[in-house]
Amino acid sequence: MKVIAINGSPRPNKNTVQLLNKDLAGAQAAGAETELISLYPLQYRGCVSCFYCKRKDKEHGTCIIKDDLTPIIEQLKSADAIIWGSPIYFSNITATLQALFERFLFSNYIYSADVPSVLGKTIPSAFIYTMNMTEEQSYQFHLRESLAPIEASVHRILGVEPLKYYAYNTVQFDDYSKFESSIFSESDKKAYREAHFEEDLNQAFQIGQQLMDSAQKYNK
Repeated sequence: MKVIAINGSPRPNKNTVQLLNKDLAGAQAAGAETELISLYPLQYRGCVSCFYCKRKDKEHGTCIIKDDLTPIIEQLKSADAIIWGSPIYFSNITATLQALFERFLFSNYIYSADVPSVLGKTIPSAFIYTMNMTEEQSYQFHLRESLAPIEASVHRILGVEPLKYYAYNTVQFDDYSKFESSIFSESDKKAYREAHFEEDLNQAFQIGQQLMDSAQKYNK
């Protein structure tokens, strides 16, 4: 079983990656082969609306664009489970992860009421969200409503509703004094992390194990 984690954060070793690595550790403990792929070092673009992937004289599910994302899309197609990780920017996933979804999900979707996905398999997945917002603010700013459309698309194309985990009130800077950030209390931020981040990591580990359970269910 192969589980792939997609890092949609520009930071190579901060909150999002730490949680993704725990997800993968959970999957490994359940017997999975795992891989972490970071998107920001790659050079690629989103969908260009050429509709090559939907032409009747071509193989459905193939994106015609050739760039650094091309082999990643093929890896995702062959995965048994996928973990999507992203910090929240303006109440949504990063543009880099959104561009991947445009290419991966749209190319496997055709305009047919009878065939919602040409992927040919069910791939369990999970979203790991990290954010500066508190849990209360996430409801105030309707975060779940903002994320619902892409989660629904993942459900439709991959065949199963994705798991979701929200890591709130994350620490953004090692030293808040170097940045204009007067609306925050560095000590409060770090105290919250001290009290909660270990549980975030534990939950991520469990999600990795849950994904393996689902992958085994769909690949009997």
